[in-house]
Amino acid sequence: MKTRVLRDRPVLAWAFYDWANSAYATTIMAGFFPVFFSQYWSSGISGSVTTFRLGIANGSASLIIALLAPILGAISDRGGSRMRFLFTFAALGVVMSSALYFVEQGQWQYAAIIYALATMGFAGSNVFYDSLLVDISTKENFSLVSGFGYAMGYIGGGLLFLLNVLMTLHPDWFGLADATQAVRVSFITVAVWWAVFSIPAMLWVRETPTVDKRSSRQAVTAGLKQLTDTLKRIRSLKNLVLFLVAYWLYIDGVNTIVKMAVDFGLNLNMAPGDLMKALLLTQFVAFPAALAFGLLGNRIGAKRGIMIGILVYFVSTLWAGMYLNTIEEFYALAVTIGLVQGGVQSLSRALYASIIPSDKTAEFFGFYNMLGKFAAVLGPFLVAGVALFTENSRLAIMAIAPLFLFGAIVLSLVDVDKGGREADALEGKI
Repeated sequence: MKTRVLRDRPVLAWAFYDWANSAYATTIMAGFFPVFFSQYWSSGISGSVTTFRLGIANGSASLIIALLAPILGAISDRGGSRMRFLFTFAALGVVMSSALYFVEQGQWQYAAIIYALATMGFAGSNVFYDSLLVDISTKENFSLVSGFGYAMGYIGGGLLFLLNVLMTLHPDWFGLADATQAVRVSFITVAVWWAVFSIPAMLWVRETPTVDKRSSRQAVTAGLKQLTDTLKRIRSLKNLVLFLVAYWLYIDGVNTIVKMAVDFGLNLNMAPGDLMKALLLTQFVAFPAALAFGLLGNRIGAKRGIMIGILVYFVSTLWAGMYLNTIEEFYALAVTIGLVQGGVQSLSRALYASIIPSDKTAEFFGFYNMLGKFAAVLGPFLVAGVALFTENSRLAIMAIAPLFLFGAIVLSLVDVDKGGREADALEGKI
């Protein structure tokens, strides 16, 4: 294992896109949007209703991307256009992030629509960003490089989030009128950060040239046919199918915790400022932890590393639902989740990259992201529904735990080495 690969320009440029768009995941998706949506755009509405509305916004955006991801992946493989798709979706996310600044108090419908579009930009760009892992790294370094990307995302997103939290706590330091204006300006800073730090990837990441490149119209036709053929033959990749089922289960829990943790804290009457500090703690713990998991994955295998992370999630979710009461305990939970969050995500990406045909990466990562986004549909809807009908946020969060348990059971059935051989045998046939 050679860590000097992390100094390669394409690897650094690729990782900087994670640094760029993680500003959206931290400041908007996980941080300020749930608080602002509840207390500013939906002011005067009960917590269970705002939780339901937030779940609908998250779930709707994820559903659209889930349906589009495999089609876009197939088309981009044929057209040699993964970079173009990546930056098209990134541009959507940048524009919609800045548009949140203009939504006035009480206009929760506009906020939800713009947020859904921004989330589509974020998630859509990640379909193609993930697929570029095989273009900037070799298979033996997938775990290390994937972990490095997540680590860069955590530190980059965390740094901007730190600035944004300071803006809300001390608006006068920045010439702002109050915390409300600070949050709105933060949406603009996310857009600028995302755009500026995407430039290295634009300049230095190059996708592997497509051998049989098609025009846009031909790419659509050939891509859809390719997708149909893949759906027919994917049954031969038995270990890939098992992994995708496992991934769909456990990543559902991961995505839901990321998007709904602050809302859970608000329903326990915790102060928004304290919750923002907890998110910051998660970000900066997750930075070294993601790197460590990348190294761990190279040493013991991605599958074993993922299993460790799932176990921590399972125990933490049950503990939070039954025992969490104070902000100090929320901080402890934030640290615990931070230790494994990036590891589970990065090693999942690395394991998947090792068991798919190398000549169909965007298409197969389209399936991968499709399942991840369908998980992001189910999770928020699950939490929203349980919270609405039981008015008990603890039951809602505990309902996620079985997803980690069943995900681990299915993952234990995956034979990674055999999955790699199955993928190699399928190259060039679809």
